[in-house]
Amino acid sequence: MNRDLRPEPVGLAGVGVRSHRVRVPLRVPLGGQSFREATLVQGPAGWGEFSPLPGYPCDPRRCEEAVREAVFVAWPAPVRAEVPVNALVPAVDAATAERLAAEAAAAGMTTVKVKVGDGPLADDADRVAAVRSALGPAGRIRLDANGAWDTDSAVAAIERLAAFDLELVEQPVADLGDLARVRRRVAVPVAADESLRSLGDARRLKALDAADVVVVKVQPLGGVRAALRVIEAAGVPAVVSSLYETSIGLAAGVALAAALPELPFACGLGTGALLAGDVVGVPLIPVAGLLAVRRPEPDPALLARWRVDE
Repeated sequence: MNRDLRPEPVGLAGVGVRSHRVRVPLRVPLGGQSFREATLVQGPAGWGEFSPLPGYPCDPRRCEEAVREAVFVAWPAPVRAEVPVNALVPAVDAATAERLAAEAAAAGMTTVKVKVGDGPLADDADRVAAVRSALGPAGRIRLDANGAWDTDSAVAAIERLAAFDLELVEQPVADLGDLARVRRRVAVPVAADESLRSLGDARRLKALDAADVVVVKVQPLGGVRAALRVIEAAGVPAVVSSLYETSIGLAAGVALAAALPELPFACGLGTGALLAGDVVGVPLIPVAGLLAVRRPEPDPALLARWRVDE
C-alpha cells in the first residue's frame, strides 16, 4: 500500500491513552481504495478517531486536535435525540443512480446528495434526472461538485440542473470569492464545504455573503467545539457530514449535529452503511432516515479482526 494514502500515526500521550490501527473494508471503492484505514484512540473521556481522507483537503494537525478533544474532553450536551441523514449517489451511470436512490427512499431517506462535475454535464443531468425519478416530487436533491467548475460553468450547470428542483448545490467552485459570485447569479442555494477550514474562512464567508449553507466535518475543523465556533462565525445553517469514518469517528459528527441549536437540513452522516465492516457491535447506521444520538465503543473482537500490524 502507498504510505502517502495512510493516515499518519496520531501523537497523543497521557495516562490511560491507547491506540489501535485498523483497516475496514468498503462496500464500494472510495478514491481508488477498497478499505478505510483509521487510528482509534482511547482516553479518559472516551474514544476518538484519526482518519484523514486520502485526496480530501484536511490538515492532519486539525484531525489530531479533534482526537484530543474526543479522548480528553466531554462533548457538548445534545439538544436532540435523533439526527436526520441523507443518502449519497456517487458519479455513477443513470441506471445505477436510480437504483441507489430507490434503495435510499425504501430505507426512509428523503434527501439524496448527488455527485456531479466529474464528467460531461449531460451525464450529470441524466444522473440527477434518474434520482428525481426514484425519489418522486417530494424528495430532496442536493448536488456536490467538489469545486470542479469555474464560475461561468457553474452558473450554466446549476441553471440546467435546477429543472430537477434542487435543495442546494455544494461547493460548485473552489474559491470563496467565486462562490459569492456564483451565488449572486443563481436561484438555487449554495453551500460551502472545502473552502471552509477555519474561523478566518468562516468570517470571510460571512463578509462576502458567499453561501446559504455550510457543510462541516469534525476532523478537518479540529473537533466538535471548534466546528461549533466555525458554524457560529459563518452565520448560516449547517449540514454536518463525514469523512467515511468508522462508527467511532461518526459519533463525533453525530455529537456535533446533536448539539446545534437548529438543524434544518439532513446530515451526511449515514456513511456507515458504506463500510463492509465496523469496529463496534451495533454500528451507527440510520433507521428510517434517522441516526440515534449515541456514542458506541469498539468491540475488542472487532478491533482484533480489523487490526493492522505496523
